[in-house]
Amino acid sequence: MVVFAAFVALFTVPKQLVVCIDPGHPSEVGRGARGKSATEVQVAWNIAKLLERRLEHRGYKVVMTKHSEEQLVRNRERARIANDAHADLMLRLHCDASRSSGFATYYPDRQGVSEGVTGPDPRVLAATAPIAKRFHAALAKSLEGALPDQGLKTDMDTAIGSKQGALTGSVFSQVPVVLVEMCVLTNPVDEKFISSRRGSRRMADALADAVDAALRD
Repeated sequence: MVVFAAFVALFTVPKQLVVCIDPGHPSEVGRGARGKSATEVQVAWNIAKLLERRLEHRGYKVVMTKHSEEQLVRNRERARIANDAHADLMLRLHCDASRSSGFATYYPDRQGVSEGVTGPDPRVLAATAPIAKRFHAALAKSLEGALPDQGLKTDMDTAIGSKQGALTGSVFSQVPVVLVEMCVLTNPVDEKFISSRRGSRRMADALADAVDAALRD
């Protein structure tokens, strides 16, 4: 029996974790934020591709919701892609537009309604909460000194989420989902950071560290 158990353990391959990266915009709600020279579409795509390579290097299977920077994908379709991949985490990358500065993480803490559909499922809500907390704590640690930490928030803290109960991408998600506002693109300091080679790489590294903390710790 001991020999058999050792044999099984030797040939048991750990499950490969799947991360769905969703570079925000363009979508049915528009093209997103715009800084003096950078756009949310450009920034989210650039960081997504950097993050994709980092996560694959760390052993994750990565699924992208877009195949090109300008590809238009509706938020419901983005969620479907993550669902079909049975992702362990759907990571939505965005940039904010406001008078503040810094990054924030959002997650659904209740069900919402979009297009007549109620979601996410209570099991998804229960799985997402601890993942979001670990994710944001690691993200904040990795970005300390680079950008202000605007905190871990819920979908209800967003304009669309407050109306629907959850963001559209969360409503249709059947897997744990978090959305990161990586910076305030309308803030010149934030825009300069996220647009620079050093800043974009640091953001990608921080996001990879956060995924590790969320799924492997």
